[in-house]
Amino acid sequence: MTVTYNDKTNLLYIRLDERRQQVVNRRVSDEVVLDIGEDDRIVGIEILDASRRVRLEALLPVSYKLSA
Repeated sequence: MTVTYNDKTNLLYIRLDERRQQVVNRRVSDEVVLDIGEDDRIVGIEILDASRRVRLEALLPVSYKLSA
């Protein structure tokens, strides 16, 4: 699992399956998009406006990648 946070776009992405595969985006709300892969499995979760939706510090000890 990989958690990436881009502070410039305020986007949090949680990658649950690291295998390369084609995905279909499924918007479940204005702020959440699921990436659906093989066998209808959730591959990733994208959260827009993340700092307002998620307590980023609560994700620790997972480290996030900040944009340069």
